[in-house]
Amino acid sequence: MNGLRAALHRIWPRSLKGQVLLAIALALLFAQGFSAVLLYRAQHERQESGILHTAAMRLVAAHRSARLETGTAERPDNPREARRAERREQMDRFRSERTEISPIRASEERLPHDEEELREILRDQDVTVDQLLVVRRPVSQDMRSRMRLAHRKDPFADLQPEVVLVAAMKVQGDTNWEVTRVFVPQTERFMLQTLFMQTLFIYAVLVDSLWLILRRITRPLAALTRRVERFAETRDADGFLEPQGPDDVRQLMEAHNGMERRILALLDEKDVMLGAIGHDLKTPLAALRVRIESVEDEGERARMARTIEDITRTLDDILSLARVGRPSDQLEQTELYALLASVVEEYEDMGEPVTLADGSRMAMQLRPTWLRRALRNLIGNALRYGKTAQVSLERQGKDAVIRIIDEGPGIPADKIALMLEPFTRGDPSRNSETGGAGLGLTLARAIAEQHGGALWLANRTGPDGSVIGLEATLRLRG
Repeated sequence: MNGLRAALHRIWPRSLKGQVLLAIALALLFAQGFSAVLLYRAQHERQESGILHTAAMRLVAAHRSARLETGTAERPDNPREARRAERREQMDRFRSERTEISPIRASEERLPHDEEELREILRDQDVTVDQLLVVRRPVSQDMRSRMRLAHRKDPFADLQPEVVLVAAMKVQGDTNWEVTRVFVPQTERFMLQTLFMQTLFIYAVLVDSLWLILRRITRPLAALTRRVERFAETRDADGFLEPQGPDDVRQLMEAHNGMERRILALLDEKDVMLGAIGHDLKTPLAALRVRIESVEDEGERARMARTIEDITRTLDDILSLARVGRPSDQLEQTELYALLASVVEEYEDMGEPVTLADGSRMAMQLRPTWLRRALRNLIGNALRYGKTAQVSLERQGKDAVIRIIDEGPGIPADKIALMLEPFTRGDPSRNSETGGAGLGLTLARAIAEQHGGALWLANRTGPDGSVIGLEATLRLRG
């Protein structure tokens, strides 16, 4: 069952156009199939009834002709009517035969339902039947039928009957059998071909019409999807969509354009506000930095300088986090491994235990300045809590996966997701020695998402299951 569901999931179309067309096609197939069954049954019943009535009329005519020959029935007095009766007798004799031996072979299977229906028809014609036999026989096994077909000029040779119905009747008081043969036409095959062609025609007309209608609907939706993706990535104010398509789709596109305008207005207001905050805060901080030089106590002066530095760094993080959604610098073709090596080299120059594993060279469209910021935050966290940082780069398809692992105490499993939220720190005491305001991981995640990627944190465990460090995985979409 699971395999069937997986197969259906793979073949089921994903697009709106494909799903609607498939649903219509399946519904039409069901309706046409049900209609075809009803038509086939009705046609089959009409054909069977027509064959039995034809056989009955021929048997009745043969019976009356036999009565005339034996003198048990009166001939018409009118010479013209007598000649007509004689011609009918000759024609009936061509279509039927009179024999003393039953024409039904012992190996043939009789048809009780047809016999009962034929008996009812003959009873309505005032013919009292003593014995009645009905079978179906291949034409190839009936000499008389083959002779009739040989003299028959049929323009539809490919529809020549292959089966003949043989009906034999013996009336009361008569020792001979009246036998007639009625060909079973192959109209059922012709009808099935007609239904098949009709279904193909309906499919062609209906599916093509629906395809045009759905194309008119889905084309604007596809354009809207592309616009949403582009806006989510670039916050570009250019390229508002021109409403098109049906009224419902046009209203959706107009509503989306209005939403984009409101979002852009809010972002502009945020940028103005944050710029003002940054300016208004950094100016007095710079003044404080100058004033603390007058403090005579060197230890106190150092603590005040560190506090000002922490405030400045926190302010920079807040402003960077606010601007990460609307970066001013453009994407650049960047050799990622070289960028990692330059960041690691900065820490090596400061004597920090940061290493870079060997990796393949990868060129990607990146914003180098922002990515350096994310890497510094992740490496800085590894050094702060794990004392060491090991950096590696791995190619996975078109994506790049950067891993930064440390040998620290890790993070409780129930707090890993919380660590990526703003103002959350691994050290709840907010000790200045550990630094930061809890925005480093949040900023790194935002930068990863800016590049179409993601950031994960996971504890590393040893053979005994104990935590031996933390692993930060930064994936960049190629």
